[in-house]
Amino acid sequence: MQTEKVVDYIVNWLKDYAVNAKIKGFTIGISGGIDSAVTSTLCARTGLDLLCLEMPIHQAESQVTRASRHIEWLKTNFDTVSRQEVNLTPVFDTLVAQLPPVDNEEDRFMSLANTRARLRMTTLYYFAALNGYLVAGTGNKVEDFGVGFYTKYGDGGVDLSPIADLLKTQVYEIAKFLGVNNEIIKAAPTDGLWGDDRTDEDQIGASYPELEWAMEMNDLGKTADDFSGRQREVFVIFKRFNTTNQHKMLPIPVCEIPSTFFE
Repeated sequence: MQTEKVVDYIVNWLKDYAVNAKIKGFTIGISGGIDSAVTSTLCARTGLDLLCLEMPIHQAESQVTRASRHIEWLKTNFDTVSRQEVNLTPVFDTLVAQLPPVDNEEDRFMSLANTRARLRMTTLYYFAALNGYLVAGTGNKVEDFGVGFYTKYGDGGVDLSPIADLLKTQVYEIAKFLGVNNEIIKAAPTDGLWGDDRTDEDQIGASYPELEWAMEMNDLGKTADDFSGRQREVFVIFKRFNTTNQHKMLPIPVCEIPSTFFE
């Protein structure tokens, strides 16, 4: 990958999009992870305003610390960067207290994890509307178009996606080129929706390099029967997520009524 050319291309794309839309800048949620670190740095390099939001909800301290240090690094290097912390924990707890009990606690935990992401999306759009900004998405190609590992109308609710054509390993290459803090580069990827340090690999069952391989094999028309051992296991995991999450990756279905019905 020609990293410098890719970086310049994304930065110019971001700036052109915002200027043509008559938008003053961007807002983004900073999680302490690699994707938000890279995306926010790319946005900052446009020279337009960038509002970095910290939105903890029972967050692991390590994630909060990495996010805070990254924002300070951005502010040191770019004059147009500002920060805003919004503690969403009381909001989340108040909402949970009003919800009725359920029989299946596992389903409830998953639903509440997605609720965290949707509260953050709502907060991002609140500040975007106040300031005339666009909400920048942080999803990469594997998450957005491979396994659908994001929350519909949560972290998937954005105005534009600067790194959605980059594989996760390519995001790491760009992070090193940009000078992103080493503690973020070394940290295991996590969605930060559970209030602990469980990783994406813990939840998915495969690493991002493995998923990238499976995504490539799937594009080549391979099936699980073409592989054995760990490769077969990873391919099956990829196909399960890819199939289950098609509703996130495809446009919303529209019931198209026959025109003759309107005559």
